[in-house]
Amino acid sequence: MKDIKIGLIGFGTVGSGLVKILTDNAALIEERLGCPLVLKTIADHDIERDRGVALGGATLTANSDEVLDDPEISIVVELIGGTGAAKDLILKAFDKGKHVVTANKALLSTYGQEIFSVSEDKQLNIGFEASVAGGIPIIKALREGLTANRVESIYGIINGTANYIMSTMTNLGGNFADVLKDAQELGYAEADPTYDVEGIDAAHKLAILINLAYGTAVSHEDIYTEGISRITGLDIDFARQFGYKIKLLAIAKADGNEIEARVHPTMIAADHPLSSVEGVFNAVHMVGDAVGPVMFYGQGAGMMATASAVAGDVIDIARDIRKGVAMRVPPLGHSKESEHSLAIKDMAELTSLYYLRFTAVDKPSVLARISGVLGKHGISISSVIQQGREDEGDVPLVIVTHHAKERDLLTSLSEIEQMDVVVGKTLFIRIEETCGSAD
Repeated sequence: MKDIKIGLIGFGTVGSGLVKILTDNAALIEERLGCPLVLKTIADHDIERDRGVALGGATLTANSDEVLDDPEISIVVELIGGTGAAKDLILKAFDKGKHVVTANKALLSTYGQEIFSVSEDKQLNIGFEASVAGGIPIIKALREGLTANRVESIYGIINGTANYIMSTMTNLGGNFADVLKDAQELGYAEADPTYDVEGIDAAHKLAILINLAYGTAVSHEDIYTEGISRITGLDIDFARQFGYKIKLLAIAKADGNEIEARVHPTMIAADHPLSSVEGVFNAVHMVGDAVGPVMFYGQGAGMMATASAVAGDVIDIARDIRKGVAMRVPPLGHSKESEHSLAIKDMAELTSLYYLRFTAVDKPSVLARISGVLGKHGISISSVIQQGREDEGDVPLVIVTHHAKERDLLTSLSEIEQMDVVVGKTLFIRIEETCGSAD
């Protein structure tokens, strides 16, 4: 049996996990693939540091061209990250006639259309399962398993750092800053956590899922993005009283010729399956017109989970190589000729339930004045929690609305925040009552 040789560029955490899988499970992979899968060359700028994994006979080099120029290497795995050098490496690999596997969500959400187009033009596969939700095979599910479905909605918990912070604040208490610091000390959050806690990382991933699910090109810059840094323990407690939990959700919904595409803190029913996703775990809940609701759950990051997804892509491509075929499944599950343009729905036109937390002076007329403004703009109130004060000071006033248009809500809040009895900016959180269960 002729072996299939691969080259790895980027020997960091995920690269080390991939080497470990390919070495430890070599016999199992050969049995399932039908031929040996050989890691021939590993390129990285640091070739001195011990990664704690056996190289299994692979050559270590600081020169990525030794991977790209080697005619024996059929598959190149790019794990360096970033959007500059990584893009150049992938395009060069295609130019050299090599298939590619990457875990690079930032690259694909920025330059994915160009990369996928070159892949199709050259009839060379690109695997990117590890770019979204770590070890969860969500891309394969969308590209193959659910390909006969119209995807009606996607709700994703797809950033483990943000989910860890929200889960910890919900279950153990603590404020955002302290829990974030703990997450950094545990290695769950980066030294600069902006991409995670402000929703940017989730927006990168949602852009990829939308491209797959709806056959339309979307950049992460097109997606409304809001993070969790303003959420307090007070909001979590109020959410609990209303029967909700707060999660950072990536949401996509089909809406006629438009798509809702948004990432933000969201209140969801405490008994919804997504509410039970804790810690650094990820989950994606989808509704297809034929299959109905389905949910995928697992480790969304980490060395071995992500490396598992990378290895799966490598093996898929190796199977095609053995059969002498390529592009059996297009990168996004549809040919580029069939792509169509769907507009992103303006957030001002979104209709939702809303949680509103005002900081107000404790006076008898405050609720009446606020509700009067909301009513003037067509927003009706579902529930109210008004806390009195024990000492002098301002108090929280919490309102949950019936369905309202976001444009009307923002107009109302702008007017309310000018009142002399309201202090500071109002916090509002969108509520997804069914969260795909009965869409």
